[in-house]
Amino acid sequence: MEALNKSYADHLEQLKQAIIHSEQLAAYLDAESDEDYKLLCETFEPHIQELYDHIANQNPLQLVALEQELLDESFEGLFLPRILGFSVLRPEIDTNTKYKRPQEHFKNILMAICNSANFDLIKQRIGQTVQVGFALSSDIWLTNLMNQITNKKIKTFLQAQQTDKWRDADNRKAGYHSYAKQFKNYNFQSADFPENMAEFKVSISALIEFLIYRTSGKFDNSSLIPHLTTILGKKEFYQEDTFVDVLMITGLFYPLEGKDQKLFTSVLDMLRKNGSEFNKNYFNKLIKLYQNNVEISPETEKRISALINKSIDDELSKYYKLMDTVHAKGYIHEDAINAVRNYYEGHKGLSAENECLRDSIFGYFKTFLSNLDELSYHEYFEINKVFVSYIHTFSNQKFNQYVKDLSLMYINKLFDFYTDRRSKDYQDIKKFVTTTFLDLGFKTEKELAELFKIKK
Repeated sequence: MEALNKSYADHLEQLKQAIIHSEQLAAYLDAESDEDYKLLCETFEPHIQELYDHIANQNPLQLVALEQELLDESFEGLFLPRILGFSVLRPEIDTNTKYKRPQEHFKNILMAICNSANFDLIKQRIGQTVQVGFALSSDIWLTNLMNQITNKKIKTFLQAQQTDKWRDADNRKAGYHSYAKQFKNYNFQSADFPENMAEFKVSISALIEFLIYRTSGKFDNSSLIPHLTTILGKKEFYQEDTFVDVLMITGLFYPLEGKDQKLFTSVLDMLRKNGSEFNKNYFNKLIKLYQNNVEISPETEKRISALINKSIDDELSKYYKLMDTVHAKGYIHEDAINAVRNYYEGHKGLSAENECLRDSIFGYFKTFLSNLDELSYHEYFEINKVFVSYIHTFSNQKFNQYVKDLSLMYINKLFDFYTDRRSKDYQDIKKFVTTTFLDLGFKTEKELAELFKIKK
């Protein structure tokens, strides 16, 4: 975690002074009504959210520092229900849907709420959050927390949030995921970057999740680069299996320049000395990224390919030389199709390298059809020839199923658009689907008849 930049701290101070001298606060302090406090929240919480969003985008490692500053009683408890939710959802949980480590930050925010002069109003917005946070925490942690509460009214409220239904692991898991959906549009993730081996072992899995979260392309990740290169420079981490995850994710998704590029390549060269063992590990981890629906685009493949020393004769070089050809020529080009076929036939069909190749090519298909509108369906007819070529090259049932599902999504999109069954467009689509889907084994004659059957 990082301290809050001065510019952010100054902005926060301005917000605090605006709250202190506001008419809304004066009205609330005079009448102490729920309506006046609600108006205070509605006036200033959007401004706090705006600052929060900016920091979350550009400097996510400063979010905890920002949240700590918001505990200042001069903010009148504004935004505390929101960051309490962030503190509940941000930490890493285990397979039993329990926190892997005690959550002091969650406790600190909750204690600030309990000690707030506005507790009676704030508590109306935190019941479910406290229930989830308590459910994920250990009994010992909860006991220690309750022992710090002296106010009977507050203690009664907190004890009421400890419900028996959360003791069941299935209920706890379902409740956690249901609660998390409320925050799906908020960016509040942060992480610790380890400085030594002890910290690495404790924090690395959460860090990997955070780095993957930041790969969506929506964020400015420049502030993370120095932290990543610091990790890449620590030789004591190199023997850890999860270090390869960090290395791969960095190479794929985080743009490096100059000496940072050289550092990455030198570290990768060192690890590649392990030969086939490293290559096997690398491609298996790449498969997991695909399985977790991490978007590995041609741009990301080009980025890491540029960092790979291809003078080393190993599977990594062979794979990315092939991908260089596919990206340069275009996956629909005959040279690229032939290059893929030659590479694929040189490896076992179920090899990790071939699975990564199938996933990469399918990514092209998915991107194309996702961006193809209904008026351009003739382009789908043409590109389907390329699909068929790759289907025959790979001869893989799972790949065929992926292409089938993707094609059906687009076809159903067309049927929703072309509703006049007598129109030329509809008849053209029907003719194409009837012939092609039958030939590819996507549909049987009976299933095709059902597909075009008029629903009563």
